[in-house]
Amino acid sequence: MQIEQTALPGVVILTPARFGDARGFFSESWSRKRLADAGIDIDFVQDNHSVSARAGTLRGLHFQSPPHAQAKLVRCGRGALWDVAVDIRAGSPSYGQWVGVELSAENGRQLLIPAGFLHGFVTRAPDTEIVYKCSDYYAPDCDGSVAWDSVGIDWGLTDAPVLSAKDAAAVPLADFKTPFAYEG
Repeated sequence: MQIEQTALPGVVILTPARFGDARGFFSESWSRKRLADAGIDIDFVQDNHSVSARAGTLRGLHFQSPPHAQAKLVRCGRGALWDVAVDIRAGSPSYGQWVGVELSAENGRQLLIPAGFLHGFVTRAPDTEIVYKCSDYYAPDCDGSVAWDSVGIDWGLTDAPVLSAKDAAAVPLADFKTPFAYEG
């Protein structure tokens, strides 16, 4: 497995090896031991799977606050998406900064997003499937969002995105009171 650091400490791109033949390929998409050997020790407790029917569907920017904050390991099962993480840890030298990565079924890349970061993505192809692991269970009372267009992210959109009502009504980053603290 190839492990690549991004400009945001803790946000990591993982690219599992693929072994292919005439039938297709096999890939070990996650291994607790391999990641622990690389200094990444996260216990995942829940897998989520979403499908976005239309290209240009934007989901995010989402977070889950303490005491149920979540780290996520995101991959694309079908189609393609632009996946983004934004640092929202108060006192962090990279607060408000973002990193984006193209994830696709073809490239097999994954994005590891620690707790204390917003997560969002926009689909690049119809019927895009996103599969991700979470380090804590979904807790509706801890669920939150920040406006997708308030961080300066280049989403690569040519038209208005397809949004949920929740995402369309999210608070801008400038008005957001973060529940996360940087622990340098």
